[in-house]
Amino acid sequence: MRLILLGPTASGKTELSLQLAEELEIPIISVDSRQCFKHLDIGTAKPKQEELDRVQHYNISNIELDERDSVQDFLERAEAWEKEILTDHAHSLFVGGSTLHLQSLIRPIEDLPSANPQNISELHQRIDEEGIEALYNELKAVDPSYVQTMDGMNKQRIIRALDVWMQTGKPFSSFHSNDEFKLPSNTLVFGMHQPREVLYDRINARVDNMMDEGLLEETEKVLSMGYSKDLQPLNAVGYREMIAVLEGTMTKAEAVEKMKTQTRRYAKRQLTWYRRWDFIKWLPANEKKTPELKEIVLSDLAAMQHKP
Repeated sequence: MRLILLGPTASGKTELSLQLAEELEIPIISVDSRQCFKHLDIGTAKPKQEELDRVQHYNISNIELDERDSVQDFLERAEAWEKEILTDHAHSLFVGGSTLHLQSLIRPIEDLPSANPQNISELHQRIDEEGIEALYNELKAVDPSYVQTMDGMNKQRIIRALDVWMQTGKPFSSFHSNDEFKLPSNTLVFGMHQPREVLYDRINARVDNMMDEGLLEETEKVLSMGYSKDLQPLNAVGYREMIAVLEGTMTKAEAVEKMKTQTRRYAKRQLTWYRRWDFIKWLPANEKKTPELKEIVLSDLAAMQHKP
């Protein structure tokens, strides 16, 4: 059985996932678009070393920072890991909040055209001449659904989505159709529900913790290693604000407030996406302790296994 535990950022997925994995004696496959990159630990809220020691994790720090990654790349890795896990175990466990990555697990991605080098070159030139915001606004006009899934002005994603539009005349999001569909019979999906005000407080506290843990220093270290500030993984909430602080275009206090605001907006977009999926069983994360939530999941799993 495939178990998926999802939820917006800072909703409390980590501890529940660890307890489930320990109970079922299985690894965790991270469904996160940034935790897979090396060197980005604090700003992506990766599991701490003690958590990694408790349970084996896949898709954590397995990709070089300047390496290209996509939803399709993730899906191919995930399916290979899952096949390996299921040779010795009855279940697999996927945990995360990245919407398109999650969707790839429950609905096949339609065939996307390969990148067109001429289009890519033209779009890069336009960014140099017009700026990334011009292309972002263009994508927003032709594919507002896809823009909702993005974490800010992600250059790589903008270029890829506009390339597909230029080639097919179809929005990039249409290849990841979110229309009504039936959940595969071997899949259970659980979501961490927090009241909005509680979730926002948790987000604010997480940002403060990231700063205390050294997010600014982590960003400075990555740049000192020779990585470009324009790399896709660094153009995300947290790192782009820290880069602005290091460049002197933003104060630390301003950066912290912007991180909180942008993360709350991202969580809101995640929740909007999840509401389209009526098959999610929402867990009352603010009302019950983690062991109680674990028992709900295990009870549903047992019931599913005993279905005729």
